[in-house]
Amino acid sequence: MTSPDRREWDDWRWQARSVITDLEGLARWVEVSDEERAGVEGAAASFRMAITPYYASLMSATDPACPVRRQAIPHVDELRSGPADLVDPLGEDVRMPTPGVVHRYPDRALLLVNNMCPVYCRFCTRKRLTGLDNETLSPSALEAAYGWLARTPEVREVILSGGDPLLLSDRRLADIVSRLHASGSVDLVRIHTRLPVVLPQRIPEGLVRALSPRRPLWVVTHFNHPAELTEEARVACERLVDAGIPVENQSVLLKGSNDSASALGELFRTLVTWRVRPYYLHHCDLAEGVGHFRTPLGRGPELLGE
Repeated sequence: MTSPDRREWDDWRWQARSVITDLEGLARWVEVSDEERAGVEGAAASFRMAITPYYASLMSATDPACPVRRQAIPHVDELRSGPADLVDPLGEDVRMPTPGVVHRYPDRALLLVNNMCPVYCRFCTRKRLTGLDNETLSPSALEAAYGWLARTPEVREVILSGGDPLLLSDRRLADIVSRLHASGSVDLVRIHTRLPVVLPQRIPEGLVRALSPRRPLWVVTHFNHPAELTEEARVACERLVDAGIPVENQSVLLKGSNDSASALGELFRTLVTWRVRPYYLHHCDLAEGVGHFRTPLGRGPELLGE
C-alpha cells in the first residue's frame, strides 16, 4: 500500500477501505510477535482482524504489550476458551422479539443495525455476530422493528448498536433515528459507537448536521486507554457536544492494559475536559476467547477506592 496523502488520511471512507486484515498488512505497522502471528492465523475463521490505518498509527511498533495492539491484534491466548466462556454471554439471542431487536430490560431495547466494525476489538462480547458477513439490517427487518416498538409502549429508550451504527450513511442513520422517535413511546435514542476512538474521521460536520435535529439523542463511545486520546478524537467528540449531542464513555477493564488507577484516572480526567462523561466501567463479559483480558471481579471496586 502506498502512503496516503493528507486528503486520503482524513477521508473516513479511505480509512474504512484500507483496513488491515492480514499479517502482511500488519507487518507494515508493527514487528509482529510469534504470539500475535499465531493469533492472527488461528482467529481468521472465527473472528477476523480489521484495523484502520488511523488506529494502527497509535500502536507501538515494537512493544506487543502496547494497550492499542492488545485491543486490536489477535493473540494466541484468544484461541483458548475456558469452561465459563459463552457464545452469547448476555443472552441476547433468546430475547429477540423480531430480527435485530434485543429486549432485555422493560423500558429499553437494543437495535442491532449492522454487524460491521472498522476495528474488531479482541474482547468483543458479540463475536458470534460481528465480523462474519458484512450485513446491514434489511429495510423489511427495520420496518418490523418499528412496528414492534409501536406495539410495545413500555420501551422508552432505544440503543443503536451492531457492529457500529456510524458505518451507515448519514442519510440512513438520520432516517433510522427519526423513525425511532416516531415509533411508539420512544423518548430517547442512544448511538453506541467506537468510531470516535478508532475512526474519528467519521465525525465530520456533515454527520453532525444530519443528526443534530434528531434530538433527544446521545452518543456513547468507548475509550479504554489514554493512548487513544488524540487530537483527532478530541475534535470528533467536541464536534458532537458543540452540536447539542451529549457524549458519554464506556470503558472495559482489560488485564494488563488499563486495570490501574493511574491509567483510568488519566483517561477519565481527560475525557471530562473534552466534555465527555465517563459513565460505564465494565468487567469483560464471558465471551469466548477473552479470558486473558478479564480481571478479578474485585478489581473494579478496588480501583474505585484507590
